[in-house]
Amino acid sequence: MDTICALATAPGGAIGIIRISGPKSLEILSHVFTKDLAKAQPNTIHYGHIISTILPHSREERLGMEAKDVVDEVLVSVFRAPHSYTGEDSAEISCHGSRYILNKVLALLIANGCRQAGPGEFTQRAYLNGKMDLSQAEAVADLIASTNKATHQIAMSQLKGHFSSKLGKLREQLLRLTSLLELELDFTDHEDLEFADRSQLLELTSSIDNHITRLAHSFQTGQALKRGIPVAIVGKTNVGKSTLLNRLLKDDRAIVSDVHGTTRDTIEDTIDIQGVTFRFIDTAGIRQTRDEVEQIGITRTYAAIQKARIVLWVIDTKPSDAELNDMQERCKGKSLIVILNKIDKSDEKQTAPFAPHILKISAKKSIGIDTLETAIYKAAGIPETADSDIIVTNARHYDALVRAHDSIQRVIDGLQMQFSGDLLSEDLRQALDTLAEITGGQITPNEVLGNIFKNFCVGK
Repeated sequence: MDTICALATAPGGAIGIIRISGPKSLEILSHVFTKDLAKAQPNTIHYGHIISTILPHSREERLGMEAKDVVDEVLVSVFRAPHSYTGEDSAEISCHGSRYILNKVLALLIANGCRQAGPGEFTQRAYLNGKMDLSQAEAVADLIASTNKATHQIAMSQLKGHFSSKLGKLREQLLRLTSLLELELDFTDHEDLEFADRSQLLELTSSIDNHITRLAHSFQTGQALKRGIPVAIVGKTNVGKSTLLNRLLKDDRAIVSDVHGTTRDTIEDTIDIQGVTFRFIDTAGIRQTRDEVEQIGITRTYAAIQKARIVLWVIDTKPSDAELNDMQERCKGKSLIVILNKIDKSDEKQTAPFAPHILKISAKKSIGIDTLETAIYKAAGIPETADSDIIVTNARHYDALVRAHDSIQRVIDGLQMQFSGDLLSEDLRQALDTLAEITGGQITPNEVLGNIFKNFCVGK
């Protein structure tokens, strides 16, 4: 029941916003604002001044306050419960962005009865007051941290409740199965009585498990989108790998030289392609060498291939069959794009095709770079993040989905082995509880809530 306050914007800008939420929000604010907000209408904005002394009740006396008592000229936005972000009476004070002003206003609010909000406490109150479920609350943090179009769309989709809706449908199906099985347990005297057809149960349970498995598998894509999809640029020395990296980055990030073995370590940088962040890794050229330092770089090249989701293999002449087989073997399970560079030299060897799906470019002359970027985006295998698409980005959600899958898999095994309904019902109940952890549909321990909200900024 505390009334809390916090700075909701970074200090130092032109405008700073201070949030207040709780049952005494407007009463406390009226003590330091030149207008009495006790009867203010919801969703209204009020112009006035923050005053550094306790305000008198008379309007005339308020208007007569000396200028030395004025802290700042502000706008106050008023929100009434339950139609506010937190579901409580709340307000936002728009001040000038001076650190002194913001700290002074916060100090006045605290002196008049507010408490400094903890990390994520505004959003935690929104969850506790039923304004959003737990997965939507976590989406707020993802939305703030989004760095590109893809992560923004995923966070917005989750904030709108699409993930919650999907889980809700799965839980409804599981609950119906559990109810039928538990109903049978109430009629144990009738051993031949069966409310749930086992073959239909197996079909429905398998379908639910497929949905949960797809959601869990999307976590790898979700993590790649948040961190940047790793793309390794590999090939022999002096084939134009560093030139290609510079061309993609539109910056001279890597040293370019005709001397073989110039790049001896991995060089990383990121760019956005069609709203998705890709993390490019330029690697040491692959060749036989006695140079100990260069050999370490080549070892790191092979390590970069293992970590990458996409591998750009840059060549300037037709590789041998052994080289082709070796690269294909190293890139199993990854997207391999073969790039024939230096086509501006018009050498017949450079343009002769030796395998399908080869991209021909000139990194030096910027020929074919747009086509390459499109190929990289397609190779990432990212679904269009429309409202109907759900990509899991949260490790807590992924863990719950894996545990739910394990529980449902035990149900499937039990159905196939003709287990009794009480055993099946117990595993279904575990799956229900596990899925409920994601949205907060069951009682969640305080330490779990604290762990979720501790990484939020204080003003959220």
